[in-house]
Amino acid sequence: MAIPETLIVSASGIRGRVGVDLTPDLVARFAAAFGTYVRAQGWGDHLCIARDSRPSGPAFVRAATAGLRTAGCRVSDLGLVPTPSALLEIQEHGFAGGIVVTASHNPKEWNGLKLASSEGAFLTPEQGAEFLSGLRAGQLPAHVEESLGEAEQIAGAADRHIERILRLDLIDPARIARRDFKVVLDCVRGAGGVVLPTLLERLGCRLAGIDLEPDGRFAREPEPIPSNLGALCERVLLEGADLGMAVDPDVDRLALVDESGRAIGEDYTLALAARHVLSCKPGPVVANLSTSQLVEVVAAEAGVAYHQSPVGEANVAAAMRAVGAVVGGEGNGGVILPALHFTRDGPLGVALILQLLAASGARLSEIVAEYPQFAIVKGRFPRAPMGVHELAGVVEKAFPGAEMDRRDGLHLRWRDRRIWLHCRPSGTEPILRVIAEGPREREGEVRRLVEQAGALLGGGG
Repeated sequence: MAIPETLIVSASGIRGRVGVDLTPDLVARFAAAFGTYVRAQGWGDHLCIARDSRPSGPAFVRAATAGLRTAGCRVSDLGLVPTPSALLEIQEHGFAGGIVVTASHNPKEWNGLKLASSEGAFLTPEQGAEFLSGLRAGQLPAHVEESLGEAEQIAGAADRHIERILRLDLIDPARIARRDFKVVLDCVRGAGGVVLPTLLERLGCRLAGIDLEPDGRFAREPEPIPSNLGALCERVLLEGADLGMAVDPDVDRLALVDESGRAIGEDYTLALAARHVLSCKPGPVVANLSTSQLVEVVAAEAGVAYHQSPVGEANVAAAMRAVGAVVGGEGNGGVILPALHFTRDGPLGVALILQLLAASGARLSEIVAEYPQFAIVKGRFPRAPMGVHELAGVVEKAFPGAEMDRRDGLHLRWRDRRIWLHCRPSGTEPILRVIAEGPREREGEVRRLVEQAGALLGGGG
């Protein structure tokens, strides 16, 4: 059976539209191939599986379980839990690896599989490339027995995740509780509803909720970007809350709304979390090439090294290991803390942000105002007939005088103007992502860069 060309296949797994290019049969075969790969690596044969709240999740869990068992694996089902909860469970309890059935921030008609190694993190770029090369060589099994789709049920992963966060040296629950924060929480009816209300309660916060029920009936577009957070902004004002917090369906991304009802952008999540971490434990910081300069500013203030990696959690984690980073992540609201695990973790981000506010005694808007104001513009365009790298010469001619980094699509930087532009094919959607950032007073110039690059690359030059 061939892999549909429209399926998004990357080192971290697969994503597709349910019933169109993602079917239970394909999921079962893909899982069987992964189980075979895990056993061949010598990691063991006992894997776990978990899912977010999408309605197609239970069927795909059964299919993936059948695939893993066909490959000779034992399977434990963690149920409906956030992706970081599942990956922490792999790390803490010695599973050989795992599969999370989720399409993360993709629209509700999508689903997918995220693949984790025995380290409780997504496959490294090298492991992912090795696994994918086997898939492309036709190593999908011919048949999977559907009757094998039952697994041992293991409860409590979300609760254990909360306990690990609360035990971190960086988190002082009593100090947070003394601030008596009122938080408006938007879980978009995803897996956040099974962990975040309890976490906030344990941190002594008063909670007002939006779409906490984990039934997968997304009431807004699931990506927690400012344009999708209008209801949260309004609710923060209505409640007189200290801040608002929003996550995506599998809870590896966190976005913030300040007390004035302003969505400050998901790029601030990593910057502010890193500020708190570095105040306690200085060390290198890693973020991807599409992350705001805010994180670089925070690192410079702490006097620590700042490194950038290609986009993708696996790439960031690999770079963090290489330089011994104490904190890192991605500008989409994903925070990685090696002291916990090498995984973007929304609940962790919640605790770190609240700890920062508690320690500073300031409001969120006041902390944001301490930093240079950047304008970051994110565009989505049709993919070009030619690859981005093939158009590098065209880009160099159109955007002269820039430093160029070709590790992940094309990344251009004009240091004297404090502007950068990043153009890359998405690893999760069939689109071209074009992101640019510069000082707030240059926002018009930044928008024109995105439009010009999108037209140039999306149109094939």
